[in-house]
Amino acid sequence: MDTANHGRSRVISPKQIEAVLKLDGPLRYDHFIKQVVDWEQAWGLYCDGWAMGSDDSGKPTFQLWPAKEYAELSAEGLWAEYEPAEIPLDELVDELLPKLKEDGVGLGVFRTPEGQCVMPSIEQIVADLRNEMTRYE
Repeated sequence: MDTANHGRSRVISPKQIEAVLKLDGPLRYDHFIKQVVDWEQAWGLYCDGWAMGSDDSGKPTFQLWPAKEYAELSAEGLWAEYEPAEIPLDELVDELLPKLKEDGVGLGVFRTPEGQCVMPSIEQIVADLRNEMTRYE
């Protein structure tokens, strides 16, 4: 996949961050899918292991964001020592998500500083990412 953005750094303005964080869960999720495919990367938080959350039943969830700036906003409290870490799109789709599914780990997508996140199934996010990727072929 070759996009116009590949290899360029991006800067997200505070105003854009504020506007995106105000979106409801489904719209933040759509933004996540588009941004991750457009920039060919997702972001997690890492410090001797990846930042993990949990769903209402206590199942562990791997946390993902569409950009470094959003991940940084969640690097507080239990995750204060964590740093944003890039996850290349192909690695996310072909390696990480299948491994999480195999291990029974869920997803927490685009967590806000208030702790709100979307929890799609791994099958759903893989399908949505692959669908968006076809727009760039």
